[in-house]
Amino acid sequence: MILFPAIDMKDGRCVRLRKGDFSTAHQVANSPLEVAKQFAAAGARWVHMVDLDGARDGVRKNFPLIYEVIRQSGLNVDLGGGLKNELDVITVGEAGVGRMVIGSAAVTRPELVQYALRQYGPEKVAVGIDCLNGRVRTAGWEEDSGLDYLDFAAQMEKLGVKYLVYTDIAADGMLSGPSYEQLAALQKRVSCSIVASGGVTTLDDVKRLRDMGLYGAIIGKAYYAGTIDLSEAVREAGEQC
Repeated sequence: MILFPAIDMKDGRCVRLRKGDFSTAHQVANSPLEVAKQFAAAGARWVHMVDLDGARDGVRKNFPLIYEVIRQSGLNVDLGGGLKNELDVITVGEAGVGRMVIGSAAVTRPELVQYALRQYGPEKVAVGIDCLNGRVRTAGWEEDSGLDYLDFAAQMEKLGVKYLVYTDIAADGMLSGPSYEQLAALQKRVSCSIVASGGVTTLDDVKRLRDMGLYGAIIGKAYYAGTIDLSEAVREAGEQC
């Protein structure tokens, strides 16, 4: 199982949120590049980065720092947040991201997902499903789309999407454990490779997600709070290619 240690960017700072609430943002590190290099030293091969400002207001103020990570960290960057149009897709695609994660726009403009798939292929594109109480949220998690997350996942699979990043907003940043039941239901509904996001807290969480056969898991607050040793988690997760 691939581990994706996470760096969320807001106003040029590395931050964490609780349940996606922007008012809870607190700085957890100084330099995203330094943190990414720490991830690499622990054995990670990917980093999950989110441009929170891009997700909320479409302003890509964090991109210079994200670009440094892409070019200098030695990690594959899984990047989400604010990919709203074709220019955004081209910008991050040509910057050399390992995979772009399209979130809200996959709901409002599914044709953008198709465009990204045509331009860069299914290995370079993921759709982010941000879920609260079984319904997909958009606009930086602040709006309810009214869509059931399982139905939406099936729609994305029909478009040719191979990778889904499933985030349980209620668990995000809470150190409460992943949403195993929702993840299992998603596995039954689609054949996509699924990345679990939200609530991963302990080494036992990593083991359980691995044993479920998930493609990947995002480790966010648990790393910064010290509840997971990333090197140990990588060893348990297995091959990181």
